[in-house]
Order: sequence, then C-alpha cells, then structure tokens
Amino acid sequence: MQKETFAILILIGRPAAGKSELIEYLKSIEKYRRMQRFHIGDFELIDDFPMLWSWFEEDRILSDMGKPRLHTTPQGYFKEPYLWDLLIQRICLEYKKRIEKNPLYHEKFTSIIEFSRGKEYGGYAHAFKQLSSEILKAAAVFYIRVSWEESLRKNRRRFNPQRQDSILEHSLPDEKMKRLYRECDWESLSAPDPNYLHIGSIIVPYAVLENEDDVTTKDGEVLGRRLETVLSRLWELYKMKKL
Repeated sequence: MQKETFAILILIGRPAAGKSELIEYLKSIEKYRRMQRFHIGDFELIDDFPMLWSWFEEDRILSDMGKPRLHTTPQGYFKEPYLWDLLIQRICLEYKKRIEKNPLYHEKFTSIIEFSRGKEYGGYAHAFKQLSSEILKAAAVFYIRVSWEESLRKNRRRFNPQRQDSILEHSLPDEKMKRLYRECDWESLSAPDPNYLHIGSIIVPYAVLENEDDVTTKDGEVLGRRLETVLSRLWELYKMKKL
C-alpha cells in the first residue's frame, strides 16, 4: 500500500510569515483527518530557531563571564557568515540521527523542516545547496508568501519581551529585520519552473500559500481550506516525482 503522507516538508517564508502558526494549526487537527486533508500524519519539527537562540544565550553567558563570544557580536549579528550554513548542517544532522536511530522513521513520521533566509548571505538558493541530498530527494517545499511590509508588521506585533525564546512570540528589532530579511530571493529561485525547484541535479516540488491576508493568525476553517488546496496540489507534484 502506497504511503499517503509526505516524508519531508520544508516549510519556509519570511519571519512572521505564519510558519509557526501553521504548525500550531496542524497540531490541533486529529491525526487521521490531518492525513486525509493535508497528507501529514504524525510529524516532528526540525527548526533552526532553537539552535540559533542557544548561541545567543551562550554568548550572553560568556560575556557575563568576561570571555569572548563564540557566535555573535554584542549587537546580535553572526560573527561569521558561514554560521548560517552551520545551522543548515545542524538541521541535516538532526534529521540524519533520527533516520539512523529508526530506518523506518518515515513509516510513521513526516519531518517538517523550518527556517527563514534573507538575501544578504545567499538566501534560499544558497541554503538549499547546503541541505543533504537525502533530504532534498525526499522533500517537498512549502513556501508561505507575505510581503516585506506584512512580515515587518507581524514581527512587531508578536513581540513578547518575557518570552523572547518562544517559537511563537520571538521578534527581531526593525534594524535587524531590514538588514537580514528585507530582500528575499524566493521569486528568482522559483521563477524558472512553476512546479519544481532545481537544486543541482535534484528537483524538489514546491507550492506557495498566499498569506498577505494573515489567514494563519485567523486560522479556523478558512486556513484549513486554503491549506488543503495548496497541499493537495503539492501532493500531486510529489507523487509524480516519486514515479
């Protein structure tokens, strides 16, 4: 019997585009209904934000100890551009460990890989080249599209100074948002093919959820219907790739 769920779904979009809210919505849907509508059953998330946040915490501790910071400047920027690549390599490692621990992992789980990249350090085009071939061959890409203005608005709105380490409530200062994320290369990356990204010799199916009207915050059945439409189309592309 052919499995009717994605093995890997790469969830990307601008900061505050609605990625984390979408994850929360999926968690709220009963498993078999989620499989039927969205082709996602049990799932586990690999998100680079907790990895990144741990670096900030370590550097604050080191500063308090009077020691050199390892990853970030006092202004909160990476000390070296290659640290963006390290985050992608950490994602690959986390995925590899799960597969090595359980070779039948995807008989039960969909891996949802979540991250965001701006254009300054190579954007999504560069980030995808850092992903392992094992991930790319088994993946579909789900992009949530919002404008820069909408990303900035939602980033400001979700700020909670008491929960800066929260997946749903972390926020970036406007200056950092503009420098790191104002420019996005998604449109140029996806322009050559309306259905597949071409990453080296590997093709990866993709689909786009339009979220300028912030349906991920409103959630409910409006989000469910839109999500079902987009993921159904992506599933058809995904199955065609597997043939």
